[in-house]
Amino acid sequence: MTTTTFSVDGMTCGNCVKHVTEELTALPGVQDVRVDLVAGGSSPVTVTSEGPLDDAAIAAAVDEAGYAVTPKGSLL
Repeated sequence: MTTTTFSVDGMTCGNCVKHVTEELTALPGVQDVRVDLVAGGSSPVTVTSEGPLDDAAIAAAVDEAGYAVTPKGSLL
C-alpha cells in the first residue's frame, strides 16, 4: 500500500469533497480517499492505493472534479 498526500484548492463544502473523492476513487488501484476540508483554503487530501500513483493522473482527476492541486512538491 502507498499513501499519497497533497492539497486541493477551491473546495468549500461537502459536495466539493464528494466530487473530488469520486474522481480520485476512479483511478486504478485507489483503495481510500480522505479529505480534511478547509473552507477557503487548501484542503489536505490523502489517497491510499495499491502502488504509487502518477502525479499527472492525480492532477487530472482533481481537475476533472473542477478543482486544482495546490502547487507543491512534484504535484503541479
